[in-house]
Amino acid sequence: MSEPKASPPARRPSWREKPSPASLETRAIRATLEQFGLRPRKGLGQNFLRDERYLHKIVEAADLEPTDVVVEVGPGLGALTRELANRAGRVIAVEIDRGLAEALKTVLAPYPHVTVVNADILDLDPSQLVGDAPYKVVANLPYYITSPVLRHFLERTRAKPTLMVVMVQREVAERIVARPGEMSLLAVSVQFYGAPRIVTLVPAQAFYPPPKVDSAVVRIDVYERPAVDCDPARFFRVVQAGFSQPRKQLHNAIAQRLWLPKEAAPRILEEAGVDPRRRAQTLSLEEWGRICRTLVEKRYL
Repeated sequence: MSEPKASPPARRPSWREKPSPASLETRAIRATLEQFGLRPRKGLGQNFLRDERYLHKIVEAADLEPTDVVVEVGPGLGALTRELANRAGRVIAVEIDRGLAEALKTVLAPYPHVTVVNADILDLDPSQLVGDAPYKVVANLPYYITSPVLRHFLERTRAKPTLMVVMVQREVAERIVARPGEMSLLAVSVQFYGAPRIVTLVPAQAFYPPPKVDSAVVRIDVYERPAVDCDPARFFRVVQAGFSQPRKQLHNAIAQRLWLPKEAAPRILEEAGVDPRRRAQTLSLEEWGRICRTLVEKRYL
């Protein structure tokens, strides 16, 4: 009698899930594009999310209430916009593509509390969109404007959002949430203003047309006040100096970029409790803050 065959080993689950039966059909996306005489524009990073599971994860991460005001950047064909409209009190969808913006006005006509704005978000102050109302940002960001959009909402306006939930390139998401040892200027720039975390990874196959890289959804809980007690302009002047030559020891990079006397930089770093031989990517936000405050005290900044 032959021995029973051993059961095959259980397959390890993968986050690279295939689109579920509930996914938005690619042909439906194509049909909508054809209806309005449109096609995906590679130059604008137009990749339309077609898997409803990830739409739901984005919306759930935003913790929306019926009274919330939401600014959506790059609404595309409105799939995410409709999900937002079902939960929020007001949605302002900012679309740079004139053809898509016109199509959206038709697609979203059943939602009177949704406003479509044909503009470049980088040319608008959020207060022009929401007035004095608190608001949240939810967006499937084109890869090429990820950093500028984050900086626009977090650094360049007084009317900051209370929360941001954004889809970005996976590599960028990992840089945003990095810890000391792997920090970058982007990580410091975001973490100065808020606490970021990765909500979920999103495979390229979840989009039409699929991009060449995978994505991730990042949630940023924006602080009422910056994480570091230091004037933002001075703080980022120091941080940018440090990251200007990331392979150099910190005292060399700061001395060259801030025009400090050669012997001053090591002394200032030591007074701030930071080893002058360290490199920028190893520092925490608090350490950058101590360096900034010491430079101000010594009147070098």
